This record gives sequence, C-alpha cells and structure tokens, in this order.
Amino acid sequence: MKRKINGVLLGCAAILIAAAPIASAKVSESEASRLGKDLTPLGAEKKGNAAGTIPDWKPFTEAQIPSSFKTPGQHLPNPYPDDKPLFTINKGNLDKYKDHLTPGQLALFKAYPDTFKMPVYQSRRNAHYPPRIYANTRKASTQAELLAGGNGFKGAIDAYPFPIPQNGLEALWNHIVRYRGEYLVRRLSEVAVQRNGSYSLVTSQQEAYIRYNDPAIKPEELNNIIFYYLSFTKAPARLAGGAVLVHETLDQVKEPRKAWGYNAGQRRVRRAPNLAYDTPIAAADGLRTADDTDLYNGAPDRYEWKLVGKKEIYIPYNNYNLISNKLKYEQILKPNHINPEHTRYELHRVWVVEGNLKPGKRHIYSKRVLYLDEDSWGAAIVDQYDGRGVLWRVSMAYLTNLYDMPTTWTTLDVFHDLQSRRYHVQGLVNEEDMYLDHTKAIPADSYFKPAALRRRGRR
Repeated sequence: MKRKINGVLLGCAAILIAAAPIASAKVSESEASRLGKDLTPLGAEKKGNAAGTIPDWKPFTEAQIPSSFKTPGQHLPNPYPDDKPLFTINKGNLDKYKDHLTPGQLALFKAYPDTFKMPVYQSRRNAHYPPRIYANTRKASTQAELLAGGNGFKGAIDAYPFPIPQNGLEALWNHIVRYRGEYLVRRLSEVAVQRNGSYSLVTSQQEAYIRYNDPAIKPEELNNIIFYYLSFTKAPARLAGGAVLVHETLDQVKEPRKAWGYNAGQRRVRRAPNLAYDTPIAAADGLRTADDTDLYNGAPDRYEWKLVGKKEIYIPYNNYNLISNKLKYEQILKPNHINPEHTRYELHRVWVVEGNLKPGKRHIYSKRVLYLDEDSWGAAIVDQYDGRGVLWRVSMAYLTNLYDMPTTWTTLDVFHDLQSRRYHVQGLVNEEDMYLDHTKAIPADSYFKPAALRRRGRR
C-alpha cells in the first residue's frame, strides 16, 4: 500500500473504509494475527512514518519511571525533563504546518492570533497497558461485533473490542470503552473561563468503578452496565454537598443511562432523566454538553458515523506539566485559552471519525469530527459544528502517559467556544494533594445505589 504524508489521508484503503456501510462482521484470524506483529497489540501501526517525524512504537518501561516517583496516584514527575520544543507553531509560521492541523486548531489560531501557540516536541509513542488488556483485545479481535444499529457490542470485555476497525462506529466504541483503570478516586476542579479571564472554580470528589475493566466480572455479569460514577461537590459553598450518581449502560437505546442527583439543601435524591446527548452541564456554564464529557460519551445513535481514515496531526501529548503540583491554577488559566507555555504537542497518527446528524434527529451539533490517537484510541481533538454547518466548538484532551496505572489518558480536557470566546476546563488537580488514586479496593455494588447518595451527601 502506498502512503502519502503531509496531512493527506494515508492509503486508498481509507476511502474504501469510509464508503463501507455499518457491518458487524468479525475480522478474520489472518487479519487479527497482525496484532503484536506489524500492528501494536491495540491495532496501531508499529512503524513510524517515512519522514522519521513519527517514530516506531516504543512502549514505556518501568526503567523509565523517574526516581522521584514514590506513590501511585501522586502528581507524576515528568520522565522527559530535558526535552525542549523543536519549534513553536504561531501566526507567523502557521502556513508551514497547516496540513498537520485540524480545522479547529486553525480556527483557534485565527481567533487568538497573538496569544495561541503550539510548542511542538519530539514525538514519543510510549502508550502501554496491562498485559491482560493486550490478551483480551487479541481475543476480542475475532469475536466482537456490533449490536443491531451499532448501539453497543458483544463478544468483548476488559478489552478494546475493535483493534482493526471496519467502520466509524467500531472506532468510536474503542474510544468509549478505552482502558482507564478499574476503580478511581480523585478530587479536582473545573472552571468556565470568561472572555476577560475571570473564573470561579467548582471542586468535586469523583469516584468511578469501571465494571467493564474489572477482571473479576464475567461477560454475563456485566448486565449492560459498564461503569458507576459518583461526584460530590465540595466547593463553592452554595453548591457544596450536592451529588450526582450515574449508572452508565452499554446499549443506551435499549436501556438509557440512569442518573440521580442529591440536593443538599432539600436533602432529597431525585432521578435525573435527561443527563444525555446535548443536555447542558451546569458547572460548565453552558460550554459543554452531556455527551461532550470525555470528548465523546454515551449513545451514538443520533449520528451517522464514518471512518474517514488516518492523518498525521499535531496533538497534545505527554502533558506532564499540566498535572504538576508546581503550578497554580492562575498560571494555567488565561483569557481565551490555557497558557501555551505549559503545553506540549507531538506529531502522531490519528484515526479521523466523522459523525453527521441523522435526518429527523435533534442535537445542537450537526457534525462532529473526532481525531483518535492511534496508540490509545483516546480522542485528542474534536471539532464540532452548529446547525448551519459552521465550526462552533473545539475540544482538546491533553493526553499523557500515566505510567503508574498504566494507561494513556487526559490531564486536562479543554472545551473552546469560538462564538462566545469563552472556554471550559475539566481536570484541574495541581493544587490538590494527589492526582489520581487508583489503589483503593473496589467497594460493593450497594455503594453505588441511589439510597447511598443521601447518606454521603453532606455540606
């Protein structure tokens, strides 16, 4: 297969994939046998690009962990402290690099020409995962298939179900169920930054039990629930004591997401039936929808999804500075966008997945284009278009290799509104004691029942 670089889609196979209808056919054993050979265990190309600007996949090893790292979940020391930017993309040299940027990134340069910059570092393809994830993904590669309508899948658990995707929905499901540990506890802040740079932090403690990745859960025990999520608001005082509980289902058309809210003032637990699709999130000041969280989550049924192919894009990667406890929030949060001095971008191959709103379906976004890191399947960038087809919002996940788990996940998720010139940030942890505690024992299922909200929700 011939390749073209410089931002052009790689290979004629991409065209065939894009035109293919949704199918639930499993890949052959011959195709699956490429995993761990010319493909990584999760389906990325092991080799770098012909230009040498994207290296071969070289997973992170224990020997690379900095000696200053002592406790799992602490603010991770940067394993590449001596790396310096190769160059910085700015308004003066933008044309030179535009083929490796998304429409959303180009729009940010246009909106903020004097302040938005992208420091570009050497690319490090260091994504690595527990051995069982690789083994389960290999097994799933020949067994997983989409459910009717693509609203879920079967034949996979504790795995990336479609490491060799045949269509956009399969690639999207890899993002939705990508590995992020089993039971996670963290205290963090989110903030909506106004045009003048002002903001007010909303701080919460979040807990997630990802049942899909619990090795003790058998496929028949999943019962369509892939994770439980709890969030307790700690600040500001007017919101403190409130709580949200979510039971996330795999097939949300068959069984919609279940959510409950606890109001500390009323001491009442109430069902929250509309926490899905384009429901606005209050803490985001209208800058994030329910399905914007995690850059995309939930039921995919309102869009037609197309696997466009692969591109080489400068995406946020290895952003250890953004979780450093040496930084204060005020050093990160600036008018219009976060401080570019603390960001890191690298050239990586991404899968491009395009979702177009189905006729007769409703959503504030008429189109979403996701750029999925090929090594982790995490969405690094999402461009979102309004009902007129005009680019409206740009979301970026500042990906980082969390070598203590291990997984590649986000440090900050940043949601830009190009029309209002405001932005929203999730994941601020710099001023907290820990980054992410993933060492606690998994509690009983009763811990995640609505009745537990009132007992635990306190001002």
